[in-house]
Amino acid sequence: MTEHDLHDIGDDKSLLLVDDDEPFLRRMARAMEKRGFEPELAGSVAAGRAIATARPPAYAVIDLRLEDGSGLDVVEVLREKRPDSRIIVLTGYGAIATAVAAVKSGATDYLSKPADANDITAALLAKEGTLPPPPENPMSADRVRWEHIQRVYELCDRNVSETARRLSMHRRTLQRILAKRSPR
Repeated sequence: MTEHDLHDIGDDKSLLLVDDDEPFLRRMARAMEKRGFEPELAGSVAAGRAIATARPPAYAVIDLRLEDGSGLDVVEVLREKRPDSRIIVLTGYGAIATAVAAVKSGATDYLSKPADANDITAALLAKEGTLPPPPENPMSADRVRWEHIQRVYELCDRNVSETARRLSMHRRTLQRILAKRSPR
């Protein structure tokens, strides 16, 4: 980010950050402050909705999955209170259906975690209709496969047999994959 980029933020530098991962939230707040934003933090859907209602910000970065519900609830409140707000939805579970739901709810863009402050800033300040640059360090195909298997495993309440059935995979093969470390 250059000094010129900070002028693209505009006069209203308010930024709502909603994530239940406290260390991530604090790091992101510091990084976004350095980029000229004025972040306000929320660790839950309830806190995010309260801030969006009372002080709707110009920008928002909202985690999709929060302990007390879906970040899309915050997106909807914010879209209602401030239609011109630029909203980025973050998630550790990158899926096409989720991206579509986020955009239909009013999100400007959708990024998979781990997204860094540069990716988020670029998405927040992108002009309408422009595509963001491709990620510097995209996940490998092996990592995407592993993430998908982990997600289905979690959605099946960590039941190996049910996960294997849903993935059309042999149970022992799945057990071997789950026993290994995640690929880079």
